[in-house]
Amino acid sequence: MHGVGTMVAASSQAGALGAEERARLIRGHFLFAGIEPRHLDSLVRTSRVQRLARGETLFRQGDDGGALYAVHSGAIRISVSGAEGKELTLALMEPGDVFGEIALLDGLARTADARAVEKSELVVIHRADFLSLLEREPKLARPIIEMLCERLRQTNEFVIDAAFLDLRARLAKRLLSLAIAHGQETADGMRIGLKLSQSEIAQLLGVTREAVNKQLNAWSRDGILTFEAGHVTLMKQDVLRALAAPH
Repeated sequence: MHGVGTMVAASSQAGALGAEERARLIRGHFLFAGIEPRHLDSLVRTSRVQRLARGETLFRQGDDGGALYAVHSGAIRISVSGAEGKELTLALMEPGDVFGEIALLDGLARTADARAVEKSELVVIHRADFLSLLEREPKLARPIIEMLCERLRQTNEFVIDAAFLDLRARLAKRLLSLAIAHGQETADGMRIGLKLSQSEIAQLLGVTREAVNKQLNAWSRDGILTFEAGHVTLMKQDVLRALAAPH
C-alpha cells in the first residue's frame, strides 16, 4: 500500500512488468471495461509494481487504505485475526483479481490483513489516481457496485456453508475450488499448484488444523487424494463433488 510502513521497500520496485503488461492486466478486469482508453492509459502510467516474497505482508488490518491492487502472479490471502490470535481466511486473491476496494473507496482503515501465500507480483493503483478516474468516468460506479456485491455474496456463501455444511463438505468444496484456480493435470490426478500448509487450509475454513489433518488423512487412506510437501492432488474429484453437494 502506498505510504504504509508494513511494506518492504525492496519489494516495491518498477521491475520487468512493463506498462503494456500492466495495461493488459488492468483492462482485463471487468471493473475497467468500457472506460475511455485515454483515461485508462493515464491510470496505467501512474501505476507501479509491488513484489512480495512468500509469507510477506502487504498490509494489516487498521492500515490506511491508500491503494487498489491487481494480482499479476501468485496469490494473496485476505484474513482477519481474533482476540486469541486465531486467523480466518476470507479470500484468496489470484491472478486477474482486484482487491483493496473497500478502504480505497471510503478512505477508512483496512478491514483485514493481506499476505502473500506464494511469491507474488501486483500492480498498484494509488487512491488519488483511482478517485480522479472515478470523477472523470461516472460509469465506473456500476462495476464498483457489482464488485462490492460479489464480495457480499462470497461472504454470505461462507456464512451459509459454515452454518449448514459439515467439515467434509466444506473441505471438499474448497479443494475443488482451489483445483479450478490452480489445478495442474498429472498422471495421478489434479494437483493443486498452490502450496498450502494444513494450517493455511484450516484458516480457509475457520476450523482447527487437527480437524483438517484428520480428514485429509482419511481421504488419503481411501485413495481420494494425496497431500505431500504442501501440495494436494485430487485423485477422485467425483467423490469430492458428491461430498460437496448440498444434501
